[in-house]
Amino acid sequence: MPALEDLERQLGGLDGRRILVRCDFNVPLRDGGGRQEIADDLRIRAALPTLRWLTERGASVTACSHLGRPSGAPDERCSLAPAAERLAELAPGVALAENLRFSPGETANDPAFVEALVTGRLPVPFGGAPSGSGSASVSAAFDGYVNDAFGASHRAHASIVGPPQHVPSAAGRLLAREAEVLGGLRTDARRPFVAVLGGAKVSDKLGVVEALLSVVDTLVIGGGMCFTFLAALGHPIGDSLCEPDFIETCERLLGGGANIVLPNDITALDAGGTVRQMGRSLPDGCRGLDIGPGSAAEFDDVIAGARTVFWNGPMGLFEDERFAAGTRAVAQSMADSRAFTVVGGGDSAAAVAQFGLAPYMDHISTGGGAGLELIEHGDLPGLAALRDSPQQ
Repeated sequence: MPALEDLERQLGGLDGRRILVRCDFNVPLRDGGGRQEIADDLRIRAALPTLRWLTERGASVTACSHLGRPSGAPDERCSLAPAAERLAELAPGVALAENLRFSPGETANDPAFVEALVTGRLPVPFGGAPSGSGSASVSAAFDGYVNDAFGASHRAHASIVGPPQHVPSAAGRLLAREAEVLGGLRTDARRPFVAVLGGAKVSDKLGVVEALLSVVDTLVIGGGMCFTFLAALGHPIGDSLCEPDFIETCERLLGGGANIVLPNDITALDAGGTVRQMGRSLPDGCRGLDIGPGSAAEFDDVIAGARTVFWNGPMGLFEDERFAAGTRAVAQSMADSRAFTVVGGGDSAAAVAQFGLAPYMDHISTGGGAGLELIEHGDLPGLAALRDSPQQ
């Protein structure tokens, strides 16, 4: 993919050039006493290396992003105003356009909306208005485009795949690093390579499971998805989450000769509301909500022997402290490991942050879904658009 330096050379320098940067500022919001405020600004901070590199070279930078899922119309609950306020503190002088998904043309990849983007016909709520306040509409066309929104690059949306067809384009620092690390897991991982998958449903990660089984040495499975696998082995799972339509698929995967490690004990909630430690078989009325301490120790042994570890998905309902031990144990095992450790975004990234272990991970992805699709398919629409741009 073209890098920022390639864009600089193609444009003959960046001083005075107008650059549109697609970021992923889909940040979590919370009620801040009558106004929305950012609960975690990781995704804004992750874009700073790209934004500062461009502005330091004299570029006039306008960032754009989506936030939430507005229905193709303005919705104040999804306004990027809180992100614009934080961006103004971290990267003064960078403008931020209002939520791209306020237009139905974004998710529909409407050519007219793509044209509006590259010719600068988009609202800028803060940070770029000549008056320094209020809102303005950009009227001049952009000279170049940078995609730094890895977390949105698995979507063939207008702002992701459209601009590279019209203006010189490049990958931002974040996008390039994510593609290098997560894409490299398929081809260049140091061995033994261990993947740890959790989360609720097998159906959400079946493609990733099959893709990983072709490249990993060991696949560790916990979280709610483990119960469909346990059911495939013939264990009663009580009232635990299970997808009956995928039991046969799990049987096939378990019988395929791959090294799949499943929990040997479960932390469950019984019918009376009591937390109990149980084996693999759960009676009716019991619901498994975390891996047990024996499984946590076994998973730790597997991780300790690895040279590369990829983790996506919690081991249990970690938001409830009664069922957080398994997820905490995996996070600690990765922090203690000498392996190259990759956390696949989403709930896993939230967990390592909650446990204070984020500084000990080698790479924490900003895009859970995008990372999984890259591992599964080896490419993303946003990456292909940059490589295939006729402007290169």
